[in-house]
Amino acid sequence: MNTLAEIELCDKEMLLPTDIAGVLDCDAHSIRLQARDDPKQLGFPVVVVGTRIKIPREGFLKFMRGELRTSTQQEEHKK
Repeated sequence: MNTLAEIELCDKEMLLPTDIAGVLDCDAHSIRLQARDDPKQLGFPVVVVGTRIKIPREGFLKFMRGELRTSTQQEEHKK
């Protein structure tokens, strides 16, 4: 998948880094490394199971639409 529209239309519950790399204009392996090392920095939810990385489609779409607050935004909102 190379576009957000394709991700919106797909019926997969969980996406792979290769599914979202084109949308984020970055390398899928970089997404994997970030998910493993510091997933909060990605800004969207990820599931790490061993070496496998899964991204909940709805969480990723909310992030891309600006509907999902990052931990930094949540902290600022509390002030």
